[in-house]
Amino acid sequence: MPELELVDVQAGYGRAAPVLRGLSVAVPAGTIVCLVGPNGAGKSTVLKVASGLLAPRAGKIMVGGVDVAGQGPQRMLANGVAHVLQGHSVFPEMTVAENVLLGAYTLKDKARIADRTDFVKSLFPVVADRWTSLAGLLSGGQQKQVEFARSLMVDPKVVLLDEPSMGLDPKATTTVFEQVVRMRDAGTAVLLVEQNARRALETADIGCVLDLGRVHISGPAAELIADPQLGELYLGGRPAEPRP
Repeated sequence: MPELELVDVQAGYGRAAPVLRGLSVAVPAGTIVCLVGPNGAGKSTVLKVASGLLAPRAGKIMVGGVDVAGQGPQRMLANGVAHVLQGHSVFPEMTVAENVLLGAYTLKDKARIADRTDFVKSLFPVVADRWTSLAGLLSGGQQKQVEFARSLMVDPKVVLLDEPSMGLDPKATTTVFEQVVRMRDAGTAVLLVEQNARRALETADIGCVLDLGRVHISGPAAELIADPQLGELYLGGRPAEPRP
């Protein structure tokens, strides 16, 4: 059973035509699922629906086999779905510690908060190293790791990541994707939206190509990267030749 599954979802904004038009996607436990596609395909809208920021017009949002469609963000977080938004969302005048602990605001058990704090510090060493620093003094890539740590404080089943490499230099981008893999390896499934499609698919286990509000094709990420037609259409050209 997938940790998160969207089934035949239709969604949009106001009275405009729907952005998602019967979209279905599943996020199994222990996997990174990456959504790629052209601008306007509905990638970020998928995450908004999955996290409760946008109610679907039709379809099911299944978490652990239970339909939770229409529930708001707070309930979806309680259901085990955390959302790291596009861009930077740290509070720069607060310390790293204060930013991370905001992710535990729904927890009442101090022992559990302490356990989760120890966990995220071990998973993201920069968080432990800069624990008392102002978050605004960190680099963009380090701030993104603080956001990841904050999202994991409630021990979610799935983390939704919207463009985590946005605005980062190549070195920071590499570090961020390495941390995404660490999140998965530590037991959290990931649904990832990323404009850097090829780099994201190199990180993911499963790839889904969106077009016109539906999943156009899905499968093992490595197979999508190797498909020359998909490379031309969606991944910015042909895949690079493997290194000797």
